Amino acid sequence: MSVSITRVFDLLQYNLDKFPKDDFVSGKTAGKWQSYSTREFVDIVNDLSRGLVHKGLGKGSRIAVMSHNRPEWNMTDFAIMQIGAYQIPLYPTLAEHDIQFILKNAEVSVIFVADEALYNKVKAVVAESGQKIDIYTIDEVKGAAHWKELTEAGAQHPEIDLDSYRNAVTADDILTLIYTSGTTGTPKGVMLTHDNLVKNFENSAVLLPEGLEKGLSFLPLSHIFERMIVYLYIYSNVSIYYAESMDTIVADIQYVKPNSFSTVPRLLEKVYEKIMEKGKELKGIKRGIFFWSVALAEKFETKRSWFYDFKLGIARKLVFKKWQEALGGNIIVIVSGGAALNPRLARIFWAAGMPVFEGYGLTETSPVITVNHFDNTMFGTVGPAIKGVEIKIAEDGEVLARGHDIMKGYYMRDDLTAETIDADGWFHTGDIGEIVGGRFLKITDRKKEIFKTAGGKYVAPQMLENKFKETPLVEQVMVLGENRKFPAALIVPNFVALKTWAGKKGITYTTDAEMIKNPQVMEKFEQIVAFSSKDFGKWEQVKRFTLLEKQWSIDGGELTPKLSLKRKVILEKNSAVIEKIYKDAENYKA
Repeated sequence: MSVSITRVFDLLQYNLDKFPKDDFVSGKTAGKWQSYSTREFVDIVNDLSRGLVHKGLGKGSRIAVMSHNRPEWNMTDFAIMQIGAYQIPLYPTLAEHDIQFILKNAEVSVIFVADEALYNKVKAVVAESGQKIDIYTIDEVKGAAHWKELTEAGAQHPEIDLDSYRNAVTADDILTLIYTSGTTGTPKGVMLTHDNLVKNFENSAVLLPEGLEKGLSFLPLSHIFERMIVYLYIYSNVSIYYAESMDTIVADIQYVKPNSFSTVPRLLEKVYEKIMEKGKELKGIKRGIFFWSVALAEKFETKRSWFYDFKLGIARKLVFKKWQEALGGNIIVIVSGGAALNPRLARIFWAAGMPVFEGYGLTETSPVITVNHFDNTMFGTVGPAIKGVEIKIAEDGEVLARGHDIMKGYYMRDDLTAETIDADGWFHTGDIGEIVGGRFLKITDRKKEIFKTAGGKYVAPQMLENKFKETPLVEQVMVLGENRKFPAALIVPNFVALKTWAGKKGITYTTDAEMIKNPQVMEKFEQIVAFSSKDFGKWEQVKRFTLLEKQWSIDGGELTPKLSLKRKVILEKNSAVIEKIYKDAENYKA
């Protein structure tokens, strides 16, 4: 009898029954890979569950996990959920005041942390808060309780009947409380149920074609996007391999040779930029073939003529085969989310034989609302709604969604829940979009990020920013201009590309700080700004800009963990620079 999956932990028995394997999940620590078979993984999870029960935890308990991606993240996740406790993921980069707020708001009683640095960070926060929270480390840390103390305690109590705990969990029970970092304000606890996630991975399975065996994971599991993808891999018999860190991705891809990975557009942009830099170094006929192939790729469509396919076959053999090898050589599908993917980039990757499926959703929607896949793809859109989910566009252009993926609400914030989910069950996403081709959703901007200039004209900054980022010399950009006479931009150059450009122009590269003041560099960026703005309305065009030497980061507080701009923080940190932009413009006119 096959297991019916109604709660996320049902995936474990489902895998044991249908496709047990030796490499269920693998991780790399200190340069060494370790794999766990399905049986080993389930046994560890069950021992950990019994250890938690023995400690007095059970249905409704609150247990947090603060770690980078590794097999133990999944082990703790499944062990927590199958006793009916709420799993609360915390980003390792969270600021201390956010950690304190979440631990208190969620009434956490136990937290698993990855290593010594996180242990010290959390220990200090817990001591200051005065809460009684037990901290267990995943790495061995001197003086700290180790998570294996719980698995060992669980192994000594086989009489604890886990089925009685599993049976008490319903599909509508809360699986996890995920606190959205958001771009402003206090974190909000999103309540997602087992049913939210089960229906989401079942109906997102259209993403994964036949023949997938290995998936590489490096986006943070504490974000719902990667977590759902991992559940989807488990559901679809795909072995999971965790990259050791962002710094080791190139080596890890070459070792694993994955068929799939999920990513954010910026990482694909970086892969593309590196390949293009190598292409520019080619000479003669090789250079000609390279750029002919790229130009051909830019015209890629899912429905093609035989003649285009004939030329594409040549391009793949001579050029794109090397692109494939750079990503391990076995890619069947790449899933992209978290931000808008440049349609040109999507076409190029598809043409290179590595289809990128762009999707859309939020933490509050478990996360997938829409996604492109092999049977249904339109470049420049985030795809059609998945089965069981409806979408519509409100009168003001906001995207609304309704269906099995909508959260139960914000934890202890009925006021915010009522603001976000209307009486008819429509979730208000805060994004502006349109439906094209009858069913494909196109996101054009964030509702809250659209600003009005002093002249009363509305400007959607993301559209402009995405255009700017098509240029290899631009690493990061933020367009601003609320209540100002015209839009301006803060630009962080791609200093590696800038160094290459300067070398070709015979400009001596000194320091990043000096180069952003160099007249020739400024002139180049003036050209970039003018070119990137030219297709926009006159009121939308960026008239002035400043180059910044320091890249925005999660640690610096300017980016959310999914790499979205924290606009309010960036505006505050650069207030003097911004005032100077507008003051200089006034003086210039005077």
